[in-house]
Amino acid sequence: MSARRPSAILIAGPTASGKSALAINLARRLGGTVVNADSMQVYRDLRVLSARPDAAEEAAAPHLLFGHVDGAVNYSVGRWLADAAATLAKLRGQGSLPIFTGGTGMYFKGLLRGLSDIPPVPEEVRARVRAGAQGLEPAALHARLMACDPPTAALLRPSDPQRILRALEVFEATGRGLSSFQGARTPGLLDPADCLCLFLAPERAALYARIDARFDLMMAAGALEEVRALAARGLDPALPVMRAHGVPGLVACLRGEASLAAAIQKGKTDTRHYSKRQFTFIRHQLPEFTWAAPQEAEQAVDAMLDF
Repeated sequence: MSARRPSAILIAGPTASGKSALAINLARRLGGTVVNADSMQVYRDLRVLSARPDAAEEAAAPHLLFGHVDGAVNYSVGRWLADAAATLAKLRGQGSLPIFTGGTGMYFKGLLRGLSDIPPVPEEVRARVRAGAQGLEPAALHARLMACDPPTAALLRPSDPQRILRALEVFEATGRGLSSFQGARTPGLLDPADCLCLFLAPERAALYARIDARFDLMMAAGALEEVRALAARGLDPALPVMRAHGVPGLVACLRGEASLAAAIQKGKTDTRHYSKRQFTFIRHQLPEFTWAAPQEAEQAVDAMLDF
């Protein structure tokens, strides 16, 4: 990597760690574009509840891949990488520095390492599997996967219906377990040696306080109304947008199945649990990332750029 101009800057970190503010500051200083690497901020249905940059933040620096996907779409890491490849080509042509920022570890892993070379699942197969899964609890889906593909089922949490459905789709389409494809990989889009990779690592107690405070701010900004509009669409509850932190609890509240206080607490708790997994993923899957406290992040970037 050159001392002053990497091919891209990658800013990962748990939710509510200050990634967006850092990315915007760097984009303004370095002539860059902020590119979304968060799997929920892609959805136009969830501006508030996904904490997408607001209009003022988007006006402060160019932003791409935010809110460009409809909630009815089963968006995946593979589809995001295709969008990211087109975005990289565009920004290179413009001479703008790509600054990828978000909390989805698999997006960053795909950027740097590529994906397992899994054959595409035909749309009719995907539709058939999902129709057969309608109304089933995640544990029942996991049991179904365990019956046909035990090695993959053993790797997945029984509470993760999206990945379980993906594994069922691959098995239905290919007759092979998803885990059997893990060896062969497509190449990554970026060379880690030519990128600046930073992980924001707040102190846990402070992070949890920020998560709780931000959820309260999102509620005040209209999160319940946003979820009301989303629920009115009648989408498949297994879709990623319907599993976003805060959505299941607030949907239950709107149906009269839970109090608003319980829904808010569930959203906060789920987000805190997710933040723990974000730390674990980066620690074990992406050793290329340098860890820094949020308040020291910009100085860390300057040191890595030799400013």
